[in-house]
Amino acid sequence: MPAPPRFWELSVGAPEEISEGLTNFAWEHGALGVLEEEVGGESRLRAFFPPEASAEVLVARLREYLQGLRTLGFAARDDTRLSAVTDPGWAVAWRDHFQPRPVGARLLIAPPWDAPCVAGRTTIVIEPGRAFGTGQHGSTVGCLEMLERIAERERPSRALDLGTGSGILAIAAARLGIARILAIDSDPDALANARTNVALNGVSERVTCSPGDVATLEAERAPLVLANILAAAHVRLASVYGSLVALGGLLVLGGVLEAEADDTAEAAAGAGFARRSTLTRQGWATLELIRT
Repeated sequence: MPAPPRFWELSVGAPEEISEGLTNFAWEHGALGVLEEEVGGESRLRAFFPPEASAEVLVARLREYLQGLRTLGFAARDDTRLSAVTDPGWAVAWRDHFQPRPVGARLLIAPPWDAPCVAGRTTIVIEPGRAFGTGQHGSTVGCLEMLERIAERERPSRALDLGTGSGILAIAAARLGIARILAIDSDPDALANARTNVALNGVSERVTCSPGDVATLEAERAPLVLANILAAAHVRLASVYGSLVALGGLLVLGGVLEAEADDTAEAAAGAGFARRSTLTRQGWATLELIRT
């Protein structure tokens, strides 16, 4: 009888616009390690799972996730490959995907094992975990750049971060001088990852991570609200945003494909917001809107 596999490897094509979402999917489903590679000019994501994981369930859920991405207009091919592996070299190799990355004029996003001090930049340390927001994705980059501009120009005293994921936006807000940030997420794994990252960055006194569903959230109106989630959710939650942003306050919306920007801004306008500016990074738009 052959020995059971030490690990399952699940591989799938990962174009840039969906690579971080696929990484998040893998962590959420119990991956022990994730790495991205160029194979024949094509970017592929390789995720490794323990032998007790159900291979059939993993494949079925990934295909369902890919179908959901296609429904949203993403180029997500169903070229899933599953194999049994015994070589544990990925346990270190996946870290190579996460390198220090300068963002905007003042920020440097880095993993804890490679967090250099760079003159003129504020280092934000993010432990890649089971949550969205490692600073690699265009939507996260756009939100960070927009946040940097707003923090310097407006100097808001408080902020809400809705769907905080890894906590990257809340942490950046604190490091950029915002005194109090409430970070909300409904996913326990995301909250655990966010709290770890908040502690790593020494901003626990400024950032509070709390469980909550954005759709039913009741919180004090804030002068700045951040939401890096998908455009369809922004449309659905527009009226909720109207109840969370103070009059004259700012709303930053990420996770919006460039082609979805106008429709998203129109939905927000119906809740009392006017578009103030737009940033586009890697095909993703970040909207800055003001509550009128």
